[in-house]
Amino acid sequence: MEINELTPAERRVRDAFASGASVDFRTGSADDPEDGVGWGPGRTVRAEVLRSLLLGGERRPGEVAALRVTGARITGTLRGRYAVAECAVLLAGCHFDETPDLCGAQLRQLDLSGSVLPGLDATAVRVDGAVRLAGCRIAGPVRLGGARIAGALVLEGARIGVPEDGAAGERDEPVLRLNHAVVEDDLWWPRLVVHGEARIDGAAVTGQIRLDDSVLKNPGGTALQAENLTVGSDLHAMRVRVRGRVNLRGCRIPGQLNFAYAALSHPEGVALRASSMAVGELWLREAAPVEGVVNLRRSQIEVLHADPSVWPSVVQLEGLTYTSLLPHLPAARRLPLLEREEQGYVPSAYEQLTAAYRRIGDDDAARKVLLAKERRRRGTLPAYARLWGYLQDAAVGYGFRPVRAAGWLLSLLLVGTVAYAADHPAPLKDDEAPGFSPLFYTLDLLLPIVDFGQEKAFNPQGWYQWLAYLLIVTGWLLATTIAAGVTRSVSRS
Repeated sequence: MEINELTPAERRVRDAFASGASVDFRTGSADDPEDGVGWGPGRTVRAEVLRSLLLGGERRPGEVAALRVTGARITGTLRGRYAVAECAVLLAGCHFDETPDLCGAQLRQLDLSGSVLPGLDATAVRVDGAVRLAGCRIAGPVRLGGARIAGALVLEGARIGVPEDGAAGERDEPVLRLNHAVVEDDLWWPRLVVHGEARIDGAAVTGQIRLDDSVLKNPGGTALQAENLTVGSDLHAMRVRVRGRVNLRGCRIPGQLNFAYAALSHPEGVALRASSMAVGELWLREAAPVEGVVNLRRSQIEVLHADPSVWPSVVQLEGLTYTSLLPHLPAARRLPLLEREEQGYVPSAYEQLTAAYRRIGDDDAARKVLLAKERRRRGTLPAYARLWGYLQDAAVGYGFRPVRAAGWLLSLLLVGTVAYAADHPAPLKDDEAPGFSPLFYTLDLLLPIVDFGQEKAFNPQGWYQWLAYLLIVTGWLLATTIAAGVTRSVSRS
């Protein structure tokens, strides 16, 4: 390209490039980049001119060259595929007619804040500083897969995949790709709006991820795909609103995964897939009830902060381990969640809840959970075993209600004592029988391992004999049930 082919606007950009000076085409009115297609020649720059400057523009000794343009309309495709540009690129508040192609490029810094673009292809880009797309409006896909960014990736307030009518149509690919990228600072994404799938599978972020107040919409599909994501500290998504599936399977987040005040909705299937994760703290504090299934299978969580009202009607908790639950609530408030398990009775879920209560010294709540576990297990047994379970439950609450057994024994003892006091049974041998005692005779019948010499010395008749049989059988059952329950209770302590 010959120098004399440049327009006045392009000459301004060329002259400023060598010293890194800024060129601002804004006029104070009609500066919205959405209207950039109507900007005239006075603020229009061809993409090929920008490429020429990046690759071979004049460098003035003692100055740091940089491409700093604000408020321009950029026509044509900015082609920087595999280019090495040892300068910062700032094209803020600009209108791009075509999608920039920066695949594999090496840049010092990339700042497109406030610009309007049909898309951005920066796959495998290498940037020595930050990448700033704050406030951008990007209709098509943003491809940053495999990128290596030494600074932060800023998408604060950006709108991606949002058409003019506000309704996103069907898409063949994610509108935001950051899979397998490495960001050596933060993903700064508050107030981000994405219509379509945002995919960050396998990405590694040294700092934290901020998605506070963002809106992710992909009804009927995946809104956030982040399998095997690694975060240096926290992932904050407070007040985020998601319509579509959130997939965080295999994530590693040593700090907080914070969905406080969030609204997650995917009634067509799994709304939150957070299986096989290792997370320091999972917060769902004050979040709206999740619409759709929550999958926490095989995840390891130190602190799980969630009110029972947050959980949906179906959950998947098999293999979930956690250290503590917040807020501290009675067992009666936590147990209904375990009954929503998709697979039915899962023993490990009850064991985890029991352990959480024991860690804070709430043994009464722990016993209630274990009792609920036995009752739930009873429904999985054959009929004869269920019958035996009902008996254990009624008698001693599976060993967790020992006072109940004492009540049964005292009641039967009272019935027998009153009955046999009213009608003494005849002695088997008048000359050898001891003095009859209704109390000890009833105890002899009830307690199989106790012998006061009364049972063998007297022979009741009629219904009193049937009462004796009933007391003997009931005594054996109570004794066996108490022994089994006490053994179970001692083994848990």
